[in-house]
Amino acid sequence: MNLHLQFKIKENPNYLRYLRQNSYWYKILNRNPNQFKKFEEEAKKAYHLFKIDRLEQAINTFEMLEKILGTLK
Repeated sequence: MNLHLQFKIKENPNYLRYLRQNSYWYKILNRNPNQFKKFEEEAKKAYHLFKIDRLEQAINTFEMLEKILGTLK
């Protein structure tokens, strides 16, 4: 794995955690560093880091607060 890729992975704790949990990615990234985009997508999917996921979490939080305030009335 080239040095640039190693720094990118170590800068992001989610990537590092995903790489440690799915060690087969070490071999893939060592052999073909161009697969990093696919690695990023899988890590984001695993930890729900896409923008749509964050928006969905915000909406769910808002709905939960709305229900709690509704029961307090």
